[in-house]
Amino acid sequence: MAGRRVVVFPSSAELGPVLAQLVTSRAEKAITSHGRFTLGLSGGSLVSMLGKELPARPDLDCSKWLVGFCDERLVPFDDPESTYGLYKGQLFSKVNIPDSGILTIDSSLPVNECAEDYTRKLKEAFPDDKFPVFDLLLLGMGPDGHTCSLFPDHPLLEETKKIVAPISDSPKPPPQRVTMTFPVVNSARCVAFVSTGGSKAPVLKEVLEGREGPAYPAARVVPTNGELFWLVDDPAASSLTIQVERLGSGAKL
Repeated sequence: MAGRRVVVFPSSAELGPVLAQLVTSRAEKAITSHGRFTLGLSGGSLVSMLGKELPARPDLDCSKWLVGFCDERLVPFDDPESTYGLYKGQLFSKVNIPDSGILTIDSSLPVNECAEDYTRKLKEAFPDDKFPVFDLLLLGMGPDGHTCSLFPDHPLLEETKKIVAPISDSPKPPPQRVTMTFPVVNSARCVAFVSTGGSKAPVLKEVLEGREGPAYPAARVVPTNGELFWLVDDPAASSLTIQVERLGSGAKL
């Protein structure tokens, strides 16, 4: 691992442009290196942030991007809970990612088959990797310390063989989802968490500084050979005692 960087911004308004710069800089690096940029997206506040900031980047070209989803809810794409549906409305409709470059789930399948189908799609997209190696994964964290659909005390935390796993008992609705597993997340070349708001402060402290008892799922994201960023705002960082970097909206990562 290249080391963890915890970067604090005054607010999400300053964080957003730097996140967009991180995405585009890693995209340029990946396309120069191996001809395409592979990006894993998560839902939540990331959708509106990316939908606002990425299209505003000058000379943005997404024609060589391949986008997957770190987790997805098993609902139709027009359901407000669909992560793909939200990105389609707020981001994909504004940029030139080809339809063939967006790897979606088949939400008509039962959850186990849906996970197997998405695994097959990822294997086809990453034929040389035992576990897909994404150039960049963007993750969020819930107030319970979950990331992707990997929840505290859930058996999926110990999954070591599957690429995509089904979950039908998610403690957060909707209950049926598919999620990337830790072996995929920790294979990425770069992982960036985005965590904002004061409600995240107590769990962020325990994720970044440790806690008694089992580590939160978000704390188990430690890329084997990749970079790890935590991009947070002042309210989320309010309980931290570790050393952090403080940057403004013009910063480059």
